[in-house]
Parts: sequence; C-alpha cells; structure tokens
Amino acid sequence: MIRPVFEPEVLPVESTGADLPAVAASRLTPAGLRARFTQRLVWAPEPTDIYWQEPGDPRAAAVLMPLVVRAEGLSVLLTQRADHLSDHAGQVSFPGGRREPDDANAIATALREAHEEVSLAPEHVEILGALPDYLTGTGFRVTPVVGLVHPPFTVAADTLEVAEIFEVPLAFVMNPANHEVRVLQWEGRERRFFAMPYPRPGTGGHYFVWGATAGMLRNLYRFLVA
Repeated sequence: MIRPVFEPEVLPVESTGADLPAVAASRLTPAGLRARFTQRLVWAPEPTDIYWQEPGDPRAAAVLMPLVVRAEGLSVLLTQRADHLSDHAGQVSFPGGRREPDDANAIATALREAHEEVSLAPEHVEILGALPDYLTGTGFRVTPVVGLVHPPFTVAADTLEVAEIFEVPLAFVMNPANHEVRVLQWEGRERRFFAMPYPRPGTGGHYFVWGATAGMLRNLYRFLVA
C-alpha cells in the first residue's frame, strides 16, 4: 500500500535555479567529492529564517548524509519518518538524531543513528567531512556528516522511527533546476523553505524532500559549486 506523502499546504512555488551554475559532473563522483572535502573553500551556507528564541541552547544532533556508490552514479539514501513521531513526523529525512552523552563527536552520533534507524553498518561508510550546522525550527542544531556508502550492504527500517527507505540520484538534488522555494503560513507569518520534489516510481506522485533535509542538500550544492 502506498502511504500518503507528507506535504504542507503552501502558497505558489518560487523558482530558484534559473541563474545558478550546475555542479560539474566530475564533482559528483567519489573521487571528486574526496578532493572537494580536502580543500579549504570560502563559501556561505544558505541564509535561513529560523532563529532559536527559547531559553537555553538548541539540542545538539547529527545526521548522516549517505551518498551511495552505485554503478549508474551516486545516490542519496533517505528515509520517510513514521507518522507518530513527535519531531518531523512523516517527513523525508536523513538518518540521524540527537547527540547522546557517550557519543565522542558528531560523526559518532550520525553513524550510531544510521545503524539504529536503517541498520547501516558503520564499516560500509567512508566519512568525507561535515557541512555547517543547521538550526531547525524544532530546536536542534544539526551537524550534517557526509559519507560515501560502499556496497554491498543491507538496510532495514526500524519501524518505530522509519516508514520507508529510498534513494534519490545525487545529480537530481544537486541540479538547481530542481530546487524550489515554498512559502508556508506558520504562526501568523510567512516562512520560506527549500523543496526538491522527486518523482515516486510507478505512483504518479513524488517524495516531498523539504525543510531541513532540503536545506542541508542546498548547502551541499553551495559547497560543491564554491
């Protein structure tokens, strides 16, 4: 049975990619990504309209941005979160979660969470580096840890947290022509956020990649074209 795809009610879509450069195909390869993460680059993440205004600091968290090495090209492994979760229910996300006291660093958090959520064994992940922290509207300061995932490997969803596991070609989400800005009415004001709808095979629908996940992918795009 096909689950309904979570998608907020939004005002008309704004295009973002018409005047932006494409990522060189050579950078969308394992060798190209390894080389890029060894460079010292001057670049700026996308601005966000999310500001933490509650007492105390945002909670530390990390996600694994898993780039799967496939014969046809790299793909991004994503999950659709279970509907009953208190944070980001039903949304498309990277495997990840809050940092635990025993985690040595953000890499340890990302690898642990990926193993818990989708049973991805850490030995299949080649860590490349991390992108700047991303602040979410739910009060998390998330470190996106980027890694290459080398087959053969298996994944299995922890059904308490994950409803579905799927892959999207990296070339699709790194193409600015596929980046949209959506506008959402939230708590009396307009909020703008990135979205990257990806066709859902055989359904006529799509996976709605948006919010923090799309924002972190947009920062990966900015990093790769810097």
